[in-house]
Amino acid sequence: MSLTLSRRTALQKAVAGVLGALPLQGAWRAPQPEEFDFPVIDFHAHVEGNFTLQRALELANARGAKLGLAEHAGCREAVHDDATLRAYIERVKAEPVYRGIQAEGLDWMKCFSREAIADLDFVLSDALTFPETDGRLVHLWTPEAVITDEQDFMDRYVDFNVQVISTEPIDIFANPTFLPAAMVKDYDTLWTEARMAKVIEAAAQYRVAIEINSLYKIPSERFLRMAKAAGVKFSFGSNAHGDGVGKLDYSLKMAKALSLHRENMFMPAPRQQKPIMRRA
Repeated sequence: MSLTLSRRTALQKAVAGVLGALPLQGAWRAPQPEEFDFPVIDFHAHVEGNFTLQRALELANARGAKLGLAEHAGCREAVHDDATLRAYIERVKAEPVYRGIQAEGLDWMKCFSREAIADLDFVLSDALTFPETDGRLVHLWTPEAVITDEQDFMDRYVDFNVQVISTEPIDIFANPTFLPAAMVKDYDTLWTEARMAKVIEAAAQYRVAIEINSLYKIPSERFLRMAKAAGVKFSFGSNAHGDGVGKLDYSLKMAKALSLHRENMFMPAPRQQKPIMRRA
């Protein structure tokens, strides 16, 4: 989504200069090979500032996960055209990672050619930068997200979720069912079955995977069960810009609760079947 306060800038301030030498923190038990019949992959990891790719790989490996890099890309990002996109791909092509982008801006598709996007393993996007009725783009993860009419917001927000899924050629819909901090306590009430169904139906129709996000612990198990029944595939994401890379506790918990198997999980498609090629 389009950012006036970029996620990169905001989150780099929190991690720059301190993460490069951090040890693993907190209790963690890496998933055992026999627990799942699919590879555990963190498709929503960021390497920025002083946090290095090698450190990210060390953390992911210690946590039993493979790594998917989600480089911020869009018309107003450092990666903003075919040349800068291919430079990013070239920079990491020898590394044991899946190469992806987190698409920023409603116009991101105009900045890149189909062929360049198809060189990626995956593209993810979300609905966290929300267009208000007065034209402002509100960053829902920041204090600027002040919602006065929650029901009206939810109706428009659900429609925007569907818009992102249906109009952007993405592989993964990230941060699904996210709510501004003041609304989280009412998650189960606000995310009605009808609202969840609209988002899930769009994901199923356009063959977009739903991320099980371990940072925000979303979506709910109820949403995920509905999505599984609809045949939607899933991906795991730490949404981490530092020490949390590969930490997929909520993702793994939900995978066990739903008895997810290989056929339920997203994996990068062959080139001609990528969304940017089949949906153009």
